[in-house]
Amino acid sequence: MTRIAFGIEYDGTGFLGWQSQLQQPTLQDTVGAALSFVADAPVTLVCSGRTDTGVHARCQVVHFDTQAQRTERAWVLGTNTRLPGSVCLRWARVVADDFHARYSARERRYRYRIVNRPVRLALDARMATWERVALDVDAMQEACNALVGTHDFSSFRTSACQARSPVRHVSALAWRRRGEEVTLRISGNGFLHHMVRNIVGSALRVGRGEAPVEWLAELLASRDRPRAGPTAPPTGLVFEGPRYERCHGLPAEVTLA
Repeated sequence: MTRIAFGIEYDGTGFLGWQSQLQQPTLQDTVGAALSFVADAPVTLVCSGRTDTGVHARCQVVHFDTQAQRTERAWVLGTNTRLPGSVCLRWARVVADDFHARYSARERRYRYRIVNRPVRLALDARMATWERVALDVDAMQEACNALVGTHDFSSFRTSACQARSPVRHVSALAWRRRGEEVTLRISGNGFLHHMVRNIVGSALRVGRGEAPVEWLAELLASRDRPRAGPTAPPTGLVFEGPRYERCHGLPAEVTLA
């Protein structure tokens, strides 16, 4: 039996999230069916982090065990012929039996993209969120500085979140503006269900001038989700990917520096 890891890129617009479910289509079932065809046997995929309906991924990492003998190149080329245009296998690597796409990950990274202009989006409508009101990005950054570190993020988790603990460590959080584009990059050891989108929704209140800079720190301390801003749309969210220790031999984009 051989364990293989894969890097997957996808536009999540037409999918009901990663996780397999009765309603279709899901990314787990779509990718799983393509890999099963190449393996000539059913496969069970384990992912580094589930994404919700409409959320995209730059490099989702998955693994599975198989008895099929294929080259890494054959896995990629064969699987991509069975995938829709919105999903692409980027690479395949044979890994040790102790590698686990989820539990071996040391860091996870997300990007949230907002186009901040008076008129709605056309070309970017699938991959960004539109915000009409001019945003104060410096205020958003100052407010979000309170979220860096290890905290109880109950104020930013959905009621449907199944995580046993609301405590997470955010290692970096940065808002940047470039012209009309405003981008959040955030990384940490893990994220609660809707956590990034709820952080964005609350930061937007500060950016619009609807709440003071100090409000996010107060919100974090309150551990009260109803006090927070609304969940931001999924369109702007991209799972940039996890990062692993060098010993696993994965591509640089998913390996710790």
